Amino acid sequence: MTDTLLLTTELPASPEAFRDAAWADILPYYDTLATAPLEPTSASVEPWLATWSRLDTLVGEAGTLAMIAYTGDTADAAREQAYLRFSMDIFPKLEEQQVRLARRLLDLGWTRADLETTLRRFRTDIEIFREANVERFSRIEELSAGYQKLVGGLSVDWDGQAKTIPQLQPYLKDTDRAVRERAFRLGAQAYLDRRDELADCFDRMYALRIAVAKEAGFADYQQYCFAAKHRFDYSPQDTARFHDAVRETVTPAVAKLMEYRRRSLGVDELRPWDVSVDLDIKEPLKPFATVDVFVDRARKIFSRVDAELGEQFALMAKESLLDLESRPGKAPGGYCTDLSFRGRPFIFMNAVGVPDDVNTLVHEAGHCFHDFATHALPYTWMRKTGHEAAELASMSMELLAMPYLVQPDGYYTRDEARIAWLEHLEDVLGALVHIASVDAFQAWIYTDPAGADRDARDAKWLQIRAEFEQGVNWDGLEHERTARWYRQLHIFELPFYYIEYGIAQLGALQVFRNAVQDAGNAVTMYKQFLALGGTRTLPELYAAAGAKLVFDAATMKELVEFTMERIDALRAGADAPFTGVIPR
Repeated sequence: MTDTLLLTTELPASPEAFRDAAWADILPYYDTLATAPLEPTSASVEPWLATWSRLDTLVGEAGTLAMIAYTGDTADAAREQAYLRFSMDIFPKLEEQQVRLARRLLDLGWTRADLETTLRRFRTDIEIFREANVERFSRIEELSAGYQKLVGGLSVDWDGQAKTIPQLQPYLKDTDRAVRERAFRLGAQAYLDRRDELADCFDRMYALRIAVAKEAGFADYQQYCFAAKHRFDYSPQDTARFHDAVRETVTPAVAKLMEYRRRSLGVDELRPWDVSVDLDIKEPLKPFATVDVFVDRARKIFSRVDAELGEQFALMAKESLLDLESRPGKAPGGYCTDLSFRGRPFIFMNAVGVPDDVNTLVHEAGHCFHDFATHALPYTWMRKTGHEAAELASMSMELLAMPYLVQPDGYYTRDEARIAWLEHLEDVLGALVHIASVDAFQAWIYTDPAGADRDARDAKWLQIRAEFEQGVNWDGLEHERTARWYRQLHIFELPFYYIEYGIAQLGALQVFRNAVQDAGNAVTMYKQFLALGGTRTLPELYAAAGAKLVFDAATMKELVEFTMERIDALRAGADAPFTGVIPR
């Protein structure tokens, strides 16, 4: 035990020590852990675990900082090189060391109650690990970086000005239908122009993933991913039930929303450039004009939800842990990541001044509050949850924050807020359709040999999309519809990471339903759930938040009907998204 305790003091003081490190500089620390004296007692194991955990957070944060820098400017060669050093060389080899140390821990037979879920994940990691796959994962990371660079560099000409794809979003909400159509077509064409390059990238990723699954002894990559993602509480058959339930309950509801939209816009047929424009207002909602206003009002909103959450977001702003504005060269999308050593989250996004930016920031802040709550847990693995729980944190926050979007603290007047609430609840249902179609598409890709064929993939996407997405006329826009999957970074970079959004969205609707009855208690349960981190099973985590896992049509139907009732109430003039909370 003495040697292990001494090792703690010998670790670097901060991640800065590993900023320029090569794997050869890092490996000796793990070698020391692998050979340090260890007995199957808490007095021996717990200091060893503390050292391992601290080392992981030091290396992890160094790599995260490299990733943040690169996604902030994908055109910077030095940043790209640093990011690739971590993603291609260090992290794949780090996984091997994680398995090495986990095997040593499990061989001791030592355990404690709050580590049972961690040890279960360790067992699975050991079972599926193959040394031959380390190099494959490295090559996949290289391809992912190439995808980010390619799509991050996409831009279009808009009246003589170069616009990134995210910067087209405001035009998709313009009241002039011709402007919307032009923005839609330009955004899709930017991806279609690079379709062959994107397909080449995916072909190579696909081949590597199929090889990974085969090497690990799985029949297909879907089965491998379920194991690798530690999906202990549901199966591929459950996700197939989820797809069927969405088709049965959500698709018809969204079709009704689209018909209402068509009538409101007074058009003969709803086209894809008509689905984002706000109804009942002449000008698109503009929640903020500057990032400073964006951040300040978000802080006030979170303070209204809960004082502690407001303080945490204010701390992030103070410590410059927010990169929010869109700019050329910046990777698309948004994310929250954890600076695990210092116990701070970081938000990255591409804000352009539209309501969707507000939803994105609130969503990512939910992840941040999760990170803050779990940092008190003693070991880094206990703080980690599956994506199903992580997304429950973020999606629930989107709904819990809704009442406070009203000025003076929030972004909107009372009438504008009602429109924003309507848009958000409609988007919740629309997102479930999108999520189910993306997951069904990925399930097909990795379980059917035809998934290796780029043309077959495009054709299958169109077929699946037509099954799930109804109420919008895509005639003559088959290529543009195909472009949608090429811009879904999860399909390229994070295969099978998407059904979690759907599972979590249905959980969040249950949290929302609880808040309608008692908002204060719903927030209290939400925070209790956050603090558990990954120390409980997924059903237990959902229960702590006041929810359960949903895959069946009957329960999904109840939640869809509840959401439609809230939408109808708001259309009828209700001035709050749920009772018990009245915006001032």
